[in-house]
Amino acid sequence: MSLSACGIDFGTSNSTVAIRDAGDAHAHLLPLEDGKHTLPSAVFFNLDEDSLSFGRAALAEYLEGYDGRLMRAMKSLLGSGLMDAGTEVGGRHLSFRNLIGCFIGEVKKRAEREAQRNFDAVVVGRPVRFVDDDSEADQLAQDTLQQIVAGLGFREVSFQFEPLAAAHAYEQGISREELVLVVDIGGGTSDFSLIRLSPERRGQADRSSDLLGNSGVHVGGTDFDKRLSLAGVMPELGMGSLLKNGASFPNSVFFLLATWHTINQVYARKFWRSFLDIAPSVADSRRFDRLLSVVNKHAGHQLAMQVEAAKIELSAVPQAVLALDEAEEGLRIALSRSDFEAAIDSEVARVCASAQQCLDQAGVSADKLDTLFFTGGGSAVPALREALARQFPAARAVEGDLEGAVGCGLAVVARQRYA
Repeated sequence: MSLSACGIDFGTSNSTVAIRDAGDAHAHLLPLEDGKHTLPSAVFFNLDEDSLSFGRAALAEYLEGYDGRLMRAMKSLLGSGLMDAGTEVGGRHLSFRNLIGCFIGEVKKRAEREAQRNFDAVVVGRPVRFVDDDSEADQLAQDTLQQIVAGLGFREVSFQFEPLAAAHAYEQGISREELVLVVDIGGGTSDFSLIRLSPERRGQADRSSDLLGNSGVHVGGTDFDKRLSLAGVMPELGMGSLLKNGASFPNSVFFLLATWHTINQVYARKFWRSFLDIAPSVADSRRFDRLLSVVNKHAGHQLAMQVEAAKIELSAVPQAVLALDEAEEGLRIALSRSDFEAAIDSEVARVCASAQQCLDQAGVSADKLDTLFFTGGGSAVPALREALARQFPAARAVEGDLEGAVGCGLAVVARQRYA
């Protein structure tokens, strides 16, 4: 029986929905917010107006200064110990399962409104590894997501590796056979699929013989943000400073502030009490006051957004300047691309090792590779591209739709499976 199907790419940073109808040469993304095809994976609980907003609207309300709670990088919770913990919003306990379901449900509602029909079936993208080196936790993450999505009214829910979905999207436009390593650097994970693509094969539902290898590592764009923040921003708030007795200032608060899904923990009353307890022992009072200002204003998410913007800017220019008025009026920090590259060196090495693992799994040497197909916003980082180019010098680099290739590929798979 034919079902009305779509592909949903629930991303750490952004989410998309795509469809491919009968007679369509290619899949296409559906607009989800103000005519744009991406919906930032963000939810804001506005306590002033007792309302809920999503995507860019959520970020805008947070930046406008409404009292409330901003949640981002929700996908990173899947498979983690935080998944069952939940959080408190306005004195009410909120389950992270319900939070993710609320967001994906909003994505579904907007997509159905644009497509002017209800969707019965969905193919959801998933990273090759939700959790590194823990197969049980990885399976639990998919099972949890399956339960959440199935509870939104879909009759059929299935999954596809995100890089493999991107390969299906890329295959729609090629004219000859290619051996392709799909490089999908998302917000939370880096995923790879080695697959043989050709115009003759793209209509086939069973491609198991063409898929030669998959690999992935839990490193993505938010990890690059975190490293840039820890290296260039957090020292200005006191990271690395000493107390009057010569002991180091506790670093835990800085790691929480630099990580999207843990920022809210810093706003807890117990942290504020700990700041008051340690204040008499602080040697660098000026930087400590900056930290207190960020925490007191609940400006951690705003700081994280500025760091993310600087990361994107450093992909195009050698230097970016951050305005940190939330910490101290007039405070400006210059961040250089070279410092950023030094900060993410170990993450880039882990990503490259995972890419090599994909070829090793297939028994394929680097010189046999025809194409490196890049997708995912994190793949725009020059240091990462240059490292992979050195690793696979015979392959030509092709840039897909960094935000839409996975979603469109999922729609291709959805049509094959359900239509």
